[in-house]
Amino acid sequence: MEDHSPPVSVPRLQTRRLTLREYRMDDFDAFAAHLADPRATTFVGTHDRRNAWRIFGSNAGGWLLQGVGWWAVELRESGALVGNVGAFFRETWPEIEIGWNTFHAYWGQAIATEAATEVVRYVLEARGERRVTALIDPLNAASLRVAAHLGMTYEADADFFGKLIGRYVRAAPTKE
Repeated sequence: MEDHSPPVSVPRLQTRRLTLREYRMDDFDAFAAHLADPRATTFVGTHDRRNAWRIFGSNAGGWLLQGVGWWAVELRESGALVGNVGAFFRETWPEIEIGWNTFHAYWGQAIATEAATEVVRYVLEARGERRVTALIDPLNAASLRVAAHLGMTYEADADFFGKLIGRYVRAAPTKE
């Protein structure tokens, strides 16, 4: 099994408009509100505050257990929390997976694409992974657009808690 030793700290990544950073306690209220919003959680289902806390802790804890996890996404200009993006390993899948969420008030601003582009770069270049995957519901048009912008292509259906959804992949560039 590959060594996924944790880093000393969560790497801070930046794009033109965004900072991808560690979760903070003061992020939790916005995180919980996002998971309770049925518009924002159409494809994963809503969660009450107790389950949101479990997910929040799990997302942050991945950094300690596997050396990867989720970042809070904030606007550099204002510091506003606008979503989250992650790179993580599922218990049942050996390759790194990415995921993204943008809070409803910030939809339509290409935030998920910008954040996920930086995470793909980090995963393939800084971590040296050979490919990255994403699991996307076939009806989630917004996430399918993000995946296309990331250069990800459909590979196969995957079982996601008893539901078949698409597994999308992007391989690292081959070295000549």
